[in-house]
Amino acid sequence: MTVIKDTLLIVIIVCVSFSWQISSAYSQSIVNDDKLRPLNKTSTAIRPRNMLNHAQQWVADANANITQLKYSKTLVELYSSTGFSQFWQNERTINDFIDQLRIISLSQTNKELTARYHLLIQLQPQRNWQQYDIVAMDTLLIYLSFIEQLQGKGKMWLFGEKPPSQLPTPSQTVIENILMNYENNQFNQFIDRLKPQTTEYKKLVASINRLESTPTFSWPVFSFHGQAEPGKTIQFMSSLVTVLKQLGDLTPREAKRHQQQHKSRYTGSLVLAVKRFQARHGLNSDGIIGTQTQKWLTLNATQRVRLLALNAQRLRLWSTKIYTGVVVNIPNYYMNLWLDGRWVMNSKVIVGRPTRQTPIFNSRINSVVFNPYWNVPNSITKRDILPKVRRSRSYLKRHNYEVIRSWGSSEKININSIPYNLFLSNKFPYRLRQKPGKKNALGLYKFNIPNNQAIYLHDTSYPILFNKHERALSSGCVRVLESKSLALALLEYSGKSESQFNTYSRSKKTRTIRLSKNKKVPVEIIYQTVWINDEGEVNYRFDIYEYDKEQQNMMPLISAYNNN
Repeated sequence: MTVIKDTLLIVIIVCVSFSWQISSAYSQSIVNDDKLRPLNKTSTAIRPRNMLNHAQQWVADANANITQLKYSKTLVELYSSTGFSQFWQNERTINDFIDQLRIISLSQTNKELTARYHLLIQLQPQRNWQQYDIVAMDTLLIYLSFIEQLQGKGKMWLFGEKPPSQLPTPSQTVIENILMNYENNQFNQFIDRLKPQTTEYKKLVASINRLESTPTFSWPVFSFHGQAEPGKTIQFMSSLVTVLKQLGDLTPREAKRHQQQHKSRYTGSLVLAVKRFQARHGLNSDGIIGTQTQKWLTLNATQRVRLLALNAQRLRLWSTKIYTGVVVNIPNYYMNLWLDGRWVMNSKVIVGRPTRQTPIFNSRINSVVFNPYWNVPNSITKRDILPKVRRSRSYLKRHNYEVIRSWGSSEKININSIPYNLFLSNKFPYRLRQKPGKKNALGLYKFNIPNNQAIYLHDTSYPILFNKHERALSSGCVRVLESKSLALALLEYSGKSESQFNTYSRSKKTRTIRLSKNKKVPVEIIYQTVWINDEGEVNYRFDIYEYDKEQQNMMPLISAYNNN
């Protein structure tokens, strides 16, 4: 039996050696004018014990110092596993991968992938399959690692942080997926699945292609003096018409008519086009070309393409399709609710101001609190409330605040017994709690969403702020205008009746209603400054937290808070 095993082993080794020699000889050739030409004049016999060394040499020869390979060891394993076969054979697969790299490059989120995109474009015409295959596979590994890391701390690479120059090797699961899909002739599908699998992504890419379809187009230069109101004469009529036509807010026919008439009075269809432009950019649709409208008019095609590409990458972080959940888009100041595949409601929201940002995260609403107490965070106590108390000790009583001994205690402290010097921010030893009622900052409803940053959704005692167009005004939590409707929808979804909801609402008692175990509603707090609406229109929003800034100079691309 031992003799048979040894014989089989020798046969296998000889076969592997012979197979590798054939593959190696074939791979060391250049496809040039459909003829094969050997790279080396001499051939060296390959011995099984030197297999690893030869595999390493094969990879090195293929690269020929064109670029610094990031994952040489993994490349050796991949090509050894497939008998040095060619991965990138299908032209459609190659073009799909190149196009995904193009969008990454336009987003300016990873310099290495940008450089590799341009390198692969240069290598394509040279028709050296071995060389191209090695560089493309190494690039694929960089891309796969980038995608993997985005699901953790790496997600902030899409919000201004610079990724490290060396990413970790993709996980073994990913490597096995490459080989499995290759062996099953599904490498094409594997590459296709690497981009966000949403119609939104396709639409954003289509918008990029439209903007880049006229490479010779030069964005007009505007010269603004004050604001332009409907009915007035403006000096930049030609530039305005050109931009509105280029972005689709003015039809080519209307644009041609305005250009031929050479009129400088701002009226009619031009005002309507500006209103459409303003609506798409989250501005007041009043037709008045003020400071913020002017900023968006001057944002050129290159900058818009980058925003489109950047937000296309951000789709990797959000749910591809909402079946049940609350989604708050911070720059849009809106939330939407879906339940069991049905859109239920939307509402204006107020989010954290730039100095106290609402974080990007996901969780679940597990309970609704009626008539909540507000346990004031220490940071707000020190920065916002204590300075007012030092000016007037009665501030706490007027706004229904209680002083509690500590976070682990419910003992109340008499406000008048506290020495004045303890109201200094660095000396105050207690915590504050605001009693339920009309003055309570949380309003009548609070929606608990477990997270480590003490963020939740809630009502407000000051609804007039929702009349503001820009609503980055809170200390980090999300205030919901239609909080009563949200509370009712969540409780009904959890099995409570409307009459029960009304009973809870009429009562002045603080009551926490937990949602059923299988009815806890997912919450996603996202940051999308560009998206395509249901009408197919590209919507842009101001980058209120300066997450869209370019890595190379770390400056904001555009912000409503720069110089209003």
